Amino acid sequence: MTRNFFLYLSQQRRLRHWMETSPVARKLTGRFIAGETLDDELSVSAQLQGQGVMTALDHLGENVTSLEEASGSAAAYLQALDQIAARGLPATVSIKATHFGMDVSETACYENVLRVAARAREIGSRVEIDMEGTRYTERTLALVTAVAREVGDIRIAIQAYLFRTPADIERLNQLGVRVRLCKGAYNEPASLAYPNKADVDRSYVALMHRLFDQGTDPAIAGHDPRMIREAIRYSREKGITPDRFEFQMLYGIRRDLQRQVVDQGFRLRVYVPYGTAWYPYFMRRLSERPANVLFVARSLFR
Repeated sequence: MTRNFFLYLSQQRRLRHWMETSPVARKLTGRFIAGETLDDELSVSAQLQGQGVMTALDHLGENVTSLEEASGSAAAYLQALDQIAARGLPATVSIKATHFGMDVSETACYENVLRVAARAREIGSRVEIDMEGTRYTERTLALVTAVAREVGDIRIAIQAYLFRTPADIERLNQLGVRVRLCKGAYNEPASLAYPNKADVDRSYVALMHRLFDQGTDPAIAGHDPRMIREAIRYSREKGITPDRFEFQMLYGIRRDLQRQVVDQGFRLRVYVPYGTAWYPYFMRRLSERPANVLFVARSLFR
């Protein structure tokens, strides 16, 4: 069994190496990732701006193992914010706590995030914090509430499939912290998260309603047409105008649906990743939606 485990790890490493170095793989990932450089990212953001779409810039990376790497992550985002301001882009920046040093030092992580959030506030933008696996949930919430007390404006992703989420949303609504509601893309145990899609969907709708009723500028994230229709229906029923919430989707996924949302007069922000550390992000995108796997498979034979 031990031998099989190490064989599996070896195969995974070879797959990752091929994915990160192969020109064929890079061509495939171009569907979901703007490119490897900030200039690539800014070019895509400008194109989307021309289509009436806002963006959230994500410099890919997670689970750094040194304070130097964490500081470098913050520096990359400060550079991105400078370019957002210089180019007048309607963009925010999206970060992961582990990319800013959560695994190394929670104090350093807080200081790095605070630097970036303060700069975002200066230019009229904001930081959006991605939510990672459940071993980071409580620490990420604590980080966000601490930064929010200093900068006054931040958004955090909250996952509808977790049992704890209703209480978390209640807490965030009371604090006036913006929430990005998503279904959840990490593989969590049944003791912590709904294992069945129907239960996740019911939770998502209930939490969406709560955010519309009590939240601050909620972001309704995802590519499920039923959830989008329900958000539009409920917002109209409650008299909630399109300037009081936004939809969020991922770059390269359901572009037809993105166009429909914009054409109906709703705000849309597209999450646009860039950088070289794209393997974990790309694999999560494949695992969360079968159509993404089919897209890659078709591309291999073109």
